[in-house]
Amino acid sequence: MATTPAPAQDRSAVRTLLRLWPYVRPVRARLFGAALVAIVASCVGLVIPLALKWMVDGPIADRDPAGVWLGALSLLLLGFTEALLFGLRRWLVARPLSHVEASMRAALYRHLQRLPVAFHDRWASGQLLSRGTTDLMLLRMFLAFPLTFLLVNGVTILVGVIIMLLQDWTLGLVILGPAVPVMVTCVIFERRYAKLARRAQDQVGDLTTVVEESVLGIRIIKGFGRHRSQERAFRDLSKTLRGTELRKARLLATIWGVIVTLPEVAIGAALVVGVVQVADGVLSAGTLVAFLSTALALRWPVESIGFLLAMSQEAATATERYFEVMDAEVEGAACAQGPDSAPGPGSAQGPGSSSAPGSGSGLGSASGSGLGSGSAPGPGSVPGPGTRSDSPSDTGPRPGSAPVQEKGLRFHDVRFRYPDAPPDSPPVLQHIDLHIRPGESMALVGATGSGKTTLTALIPRLYELTSGRITLDGVDINGLSREALRAKVAVAFEEPTLFSASVGDNVLMGAEDTAGHADLERALAVAQAGFVHSLPQGTDTPVGEQGLSLSGGQRQRLALARAVVAQPEFLVLDDPLSALDVHTEAAVEAALRQVLADTTALIVAHRPSTVLLADRVALLSGGRIAAVGTHHELLRTNAEYAHLMSGEEEGAR
Repeated sequence: MATTPAPAQDRSAVRTLLRLWPYVRPVRARLFGAALVAIVASCVGLVIPLALKWMVDGPIADRDPAGVWLGALSLLLLGFTEALLFGLRRWLVARPLSHVEASMRAALYRHLQRLPVAFHDRWASGQLLSRGTTDLMLLRMFLAFPLTFLLVNGVTILVGVIIMLLQDWTLGLVILGPAVPVMVTCVIFERRYAKLARRAQDQVGDLTTVVEESVLGIRIIKGFGRHRSQERAFRDLSKTLRGTELRKARLLATIWGVIVTLPEVAIGAALVVGVVQVADGVLSAGTLVAFLSTALALRWPVESIGFLLAMSQEAATATERYFEVMDAEVEGAACAQGPDSAPGPGSAQGPGSSSAPGSGSGLGSASGSGLGSGSAPGPGSVPGPGTRSDSPSDTGPRPGSAPVQEKGLRFHDVRFRYPDAPPDSPPVLQHIDLHIRPGESMALVGATGSGKTTLTALIPRLYELTSGRITLDGVDINGLSREALRAKVAVAFEEPTLFSASVGDNVLMGAEDTAGHADLERALAVAQAGFVHSLPQGTDTPVGEQGLSLSGGQRQRLALARAVVAQPEFLVLDDPLSALDVHTEAAVEAALRQVLADTTALIVAHRPSTVLLADRVALLSGGRIAAVGTHHELLRTNAEYAHLMSGEEEGAR
């Protein structure tokens, strides 16, 4: 299942729950008010036994009917006041706690958008989903009930014990007899229950992942007839979760039995001792009634300790899981303080999260660092005749602009290793020196697994460079805000991802908010996506989850339209035509040439037809740029490139 950080073995539930304070602080007045109201209500309840003592020793003993009626009316008013105050407490906490839950969920979602792709590579979506739903529901329940009543019940027990000791200290000591074993039991219970609570919540995340993957991959499951194996996997996880929940239930039943039994025994012993004292004339009947009524009033606060501790441990575990995500560092904010990079109150980063510098994931979510060398082509590169060159006359600086040799897209001694890779493993990319001149299109060719997609992902900063620099017109991408980088670079990924929105919304996602219908139609024309006009609602037609209501080629054309709709300065296309038929591919290429004439583009290509869209070709081999030249030059001079373009397999691969 998904990788999740191991829980801290020495976690303190109190310290963990205190991390919720920044979210609770805006509504603290109502929460403190609700707690105060609940304390007053509980203390009103403790006045009832004192009223009973007055009635028994007064009007009842004196056979005074008027006094009895007065006492009954007093008891009725006290009970009504207690109920009214508890109702007021619930009303006070309902609205602010829903606000806390909503703000925490929004902060989590915003933070997830800012986290690097490397984070999402490690985490299963079901684990993240369970943190944003089940865990936050547990936190809302904790703030609404256990948090208040741990305080209220503690005060109630303290006040009640003082009242009982003041009435008769010997009976008070009898009642306090089980206190030590109950506290020891609670400490043992808390430690064991914390481990089970964490295990159960992680298993819920695993189960959520299986359900989500089964729904999204239903075509694969049905196509390969794997519904029974998926059902078995789900049943096994459900059985494991059920076993954990049963262990939690047994542990809760054990502490409940101890907490209920010992106080009941103490009350029985106090009753016997009290009756003897009344018979001996040492204690009045009213005092015994009041004492026992107070003891019975404390039954609920004492008996609730078990499940209040259980709910607190659940909440502490949920808090821990929530901040495992919120503490994950976003990338590069120290280098790129864009308009959306600085968190404010209730911001995406969220209170308590690490504020390590960074911009988020999505277009522009990782940073590069380090110094680079020049852009000389790698070993075996062939400049070749007919290609554009950086002549001396082009290299002089122009007023107010970067030198010509710095214009365009440039890789300076770029090196990259995935964040989770072992430190001693070889980098995926090393010593990448490549220059794509302004207005030039370069095809990136290489064998499967050579690192082409990884290289393209570095340009929009989906991953952080291990070392080296990437510059756009001489500006290090590490110094650009996410907003500025998104305005310059557009990407079409190999796997076209669409969202549960309309065709138009999916395409215009790649443009500014000011983009209109004309921009949409132009992008659809470039991508040869005229099929959208035959859909039931045209460009307003919802494409469904993941766009699965469309064919693979249709999804790919919409992804291409999304990349070109904003007419970006730099365009990165990862094998954008792989799902198209020959005739559609030719039509898209013809339209795409017009777009490429006005932009600087890097195109991952596997087929000669796609390669021919580019002015030059770079061959990526062994994590390095092995050759650079035109398509025809590399066919003549580079055997590896010729093999790749002819479809032959090299024996060494």
